[in-house]
Amino acid sequence: MKLSREISDDGRFVRQPNRFTDRLGPPEPGRYRLYASYACPWAQRVLIVRKLLGLDDLLDVTIVDPIRDEKGWRVPGGDPEYLSELYHATDPGYVGRYTVPCIWDARDERIVTNDFPQITLDLETSWGTSPNLYPERLRPDIDIMNDRLYHGLNNAVYEAGFSRDQQVYEEAVARVFTTLDFLEVRLAESEFLFDTLTDSDVRLYTTLARFDSVYYAHFKCSVRRLTDYPALWAYARRLHAIPAFHETTVFDQIKRHYYVTQTNINPSRIVPVGPELDWSL
Repeated sequence: MKLSREISDDGRFVRQPNRFTDRLGPPEPGRYRLYASYACPWAQRVLIVRKLLGLDDLLDVTIVDPIRDEKGWRVPGGDPEYLSELYHATDPGYVGRYTVPCIWDARDERIVTNDFPQITLDLETSWGTSPNLYPERLRPDIDIMNDRLYHGLNNAVYEAGFSRDQQVYEEAVARVFTTLDFLEVRLAESEFLFDTLTDSDVRLYTTLARFDSVYYAHFKCSVRRLTDYPALWAYARRLHAIPAFHETTVFDQIKRHYYVTQTNINPSRIVPVGPELDWSL
């Protein structure tokens, strides 16, 4: 996994920067291919937006195997056999982790982007506008919310789970639950984070979908469960009822990826049974 390179001297997880940050060109059928995993929250964001915007015919997709080894993500069908081959075809000197989501440009034969925060915004502003997930009137507020979600929840669960210092871990966990407490209050009086479904809801959902099944135990974010937050739990189930959300939420792959792949946390590779959660409304 090469994860040790992302642990600082004080035991803090510092996520590697995204290597490929070019912007997507206009949609061309057959040109762009998304490589994604149902297990990965960053990749599921793009899968959700792709379905919400009806981009299936414009953006091809390959779902990688959820069990990642020292060679990285394996590509079913074997062409390429591993996602790492595309990384090295684009940059022969690449030494970081091979991450999803990434988008391959078949015309230019290179990875255009693995910049997961920007991919959904590009799709929402340049490829499809219905529903409008990034409306101009809300963009400043969405940007602020997305930043808060990333530092307080989306990435903070990883900072807690991968930390190698007690104080660093506790600081990350405190941010996680401060953010969840804030969201519980906000969503007690609102169907979505804003007055309509936006990119921020997509970003929040993929973390909530994994919280009780993975982050609560595996990443030691165990102060409270998602189901202990009435408004947040109801909100997560409302989103899950939307086809683009539940069709891309594959709990078996999520659990197998984290518990089998991340042996630095779970050396036995045993996948726990449960929790039993009713995601229906």
